[in-house]
Amino acid sequence: MTTRRFIVEPRGLASARLTLAVPLIAVLLALVVGAVFLAVTGNNPWDVYVKMADTSFGSSRGISETLISATPLILTGVAAAVAFKMLVWNIGAEGQFLMGAVFAAGLGIALGDGTPSALAIPLVIIAGAIGGAFWASISAVPKVYLGTNEIITTLMLNFIALNFMNYLIFGSSSPWRDPLVPQFPSGRPIPESARIPEFFNRLDYGFIIAALLAVLAWFLISKTKWGFEVRVVGDSADTARYAGISVPRKFLGVFLMSGAFAGLAGSLYVAGPVGALDPRSLDLGLGFTGIIVAALARLNPVAVIPVAILMGALNNAGPALQSIQIPAATVTMLQGAILIFAVAGEFFIANRVRKPEKKPAGAPAAEGAGAA
Repeated sequence: MTTRRFIVEPRGLASARLTLAVPLIAVLLALVVGAVFLAVTGNNPWDVYVKMADTSFGSSRGISETLISATPLILTGVAAAVAFKMLVWNIGAEGQFLMGAVFAAGLGIALGDGTPSALAIPLVIIAGAIGGAFWASISAVPKVYLGTNEIITTLMLNFIALNFMNYLIFGSSSPWRDPLVPQFPSGRPIPESARIPEFFNRLDYGFIIAALLAVLAWFLISKTKWGFEVRVVGDSADTARYAGISVPRKFLGVFLMSGAFAGLAGSLYVAGPVGALDPRSLDLGLGFTGIIVAALARLNPVAVIPVAILMGALNNAGPALQSIQIPAATVTMLQGAILIFAVAGEFFIANRVRKPEKKPAGAPAAEGAGAA
């Protein structure tokens, strides 16, 4: 009996068509899996998907809400993409996002109403970047100098940041807590002078800032000497050392840069639609969703923008699904399926699978055959 065998071989440089097709196929397959799930549970997949599309893009208000949801995802996606590009496994964008929000809200409250908007808004946004970078440094420094595992430390710091934020609002009388609402603990609103102006329904200029920062990240990684060295370190740390590149310095710089982008997401969210350190509005898993965005964008900061809009549309559609008795967790299931198929697609971008060529009967097998 003859057993069919396949050969797996490196593809080399994948074509632009394949690179674009794999993420699109990942989304389509995720929608198919979601449709099967919906059909099994007695729902009409077509009606559900039409409802989601109409909620997210069917009106000017829907588009505005989708872009609001996409804004932090652009920056948490860039945070993951920048880090993963150099094989820095920063799983802590969620905690860095929250600490960026803490720093931004704290500075906004400290500045008060007397500070001009032209000064208050940039300071609040920069404070978020500093907060995210600071939280990332708690994992980055031990990794560089002690060799600790950054996956474990960044993941643990997510929960510390979440509990710290909750403590500031629910467990203490901190300046972040609104003293005018003692019965229902909530965040103290930051002054209007520190809020980012709106220009389309509730959409503010934070979306434009996030998109420009994504383009800036792409430029730094793709078009500068620093970015070239980062890519060399990501491809081979030994080669980078041989070329005289300081690997620890690059590692530390990329880690802090990644944390700063996640922190910027927190500051833009606080200075934008939320307007306060409100745990109910911030504890949305936006840092974890950023990893999905980066994976689907294939670690390209510019491609992060449309992918973040897609994920923002899914998040925006979640509450609307409850009106037709569909669990909002369906959105989480779709996002998880997209991540699984996107990661699986990377295998086919990097490798080619083919059948071995047929050989004449009695021909000797080639030595070192790479059949798998």
